[in-house]
Amino acid sequence: MTRKYLVAAALAFLLSLPDAVHAQSVDMKVSLSNPLLLAGQGQTGYLKVGMLGTGFGEARPRATANLALVIDRSGSMAGAKLERAKEAAIQAIARLSPQDIVSVVAFDDTVSVLLPATRASDKEEIYRAIRRLRPGNSTALFAGVSRGAGEARKFLARNFANRVILISDGLANVGPSSTEALASLGASLRKEGISVTTLGLGLDYNEDLLYHLAQASDGNHAFVENATDLARIFDSEFGDVLSVAATDVEIRIAFAPGVRPLRLLGRGGEIVGQTVVIRLNQVLDRQEKYALVEFSAPARLAGETVPLAEVRADFTGVGDGRRQSQSRSVTVRASAERAEVERATDREVMVAAVEQLANQRSKEALALRDRGLIEDARAALRENERYLSENAARLQSERLRRASEQNRVDQTNLDGDWNRTRKNMRRNQYYFDSQQSY
Repeated sequence: MTRKYLVAAALAFLLSLPDAVHAQSVDMKVSLSNPLLLAGQGQTGYLKVGMLGTGFGEARPRATANLALVIDRSGSMAGAKLERAKEAAIQAIARLSPQDIVSVVAFDDTVSVLLPATRASDKEEIYRAIRRLRPGNSTALFAGVSRGAGEARKFLARNFANRVILISDGLANVGPSSTEALASLGASLRKEGISVTTLGLGLDYNEDLLYHLAQASDGNHAFVENATDLARIFDSEFGDVLSVAATDVEIRIAFAPGVRPLRLLGRGGEIVGQTVVIRLNQVLDRQEKYALVEFSAPARLAGETVPLAEVRADFTGVGDGRRQSQSRSVTVRASAERAEVERATDREVMVAAVEQLANQRSKEALALRDRGLIEDARAALRENERYLSENAARLQSERLRRASEQNRVDQTNLDGDWNRTRKNMRRNQYYFDSQQSY
């Protein structure tokens, strides 16, 4: 038997091994708000499925970045805004490796490809393309994002970090411009494996439009009030791109008979009967992404241990592009001792649940303020502040304490510059919805 044959046979054997033998690029953690149920009565609880990358190394290199920079060059960007945007983009691109891919698209009332998708081996060529940006006229935002996505498609791969990064300071006023149209575009790009990050610059952009475009594509969203902050935001965004550990993630939760999924908190998904399906475009190394489901469980006898759910996550590893999967079985036990049940509470899951419930209330307060019901909005935020403060003390959570303080700040700003306050509130709401890292 030849040495060549032995090597080939060994390689074929290794490739045939199940996922468990290969290094997993992501860890899945499944937790319950309480693994104990109080015996003799039905109750609600929360199931959290967290996804976090396992870290890079020689065995698992980082994902290739496939980036399209889409920069608004409308007339309102003239001067410091456009110059800061160019500087920030150049600084961030310096972090890329030669195997990464970059394109540069600019838009006003028309769209121009300043740099077709190309490897980042010649950084000076990329810098020259960015420096060629000059201000123009109106804002064809939809067309700009579409053209950026077209450049990303040239190198599209499921195990790449495929992302369009949009910078705009104005309202979409050429071509499709509704929130629904941009959200539909984002949803279609998400199916292709492309995320859109939206950076709203200044105080004149439409935050709802950029929010929903980013959310539908599972990208990031940021409010950049001052152009001087662009370098910091770009650095954080590129940090996200360069820490992608897995892509094309599907989490499927099959609840046991009698257990009913009630709703998803924060991140959206589908609930069909006993099954919940959540899809994420990307999972990062440095930031946990999670799905949180509220459920109702029937009464059980003391001492019973019963199945609650089967959880499975399928995803593409960024190193070799192999499809991987992880599964967990979740059970609960009934106890007649209330004190025992209370001691078993999972603090981390409950903090996430409180954050998401409070975030929903913040959105309701914003809607009230939009309708001119300022005092009703203030009362809603005051109640939210109290809810967060009480749970911060009960769960000993600094995160909830900070969120409570932010609600107090939002209350005081309802009468002042609502445009600025609204953009800040939408940014914070997006942060909690998507578990954004910055």
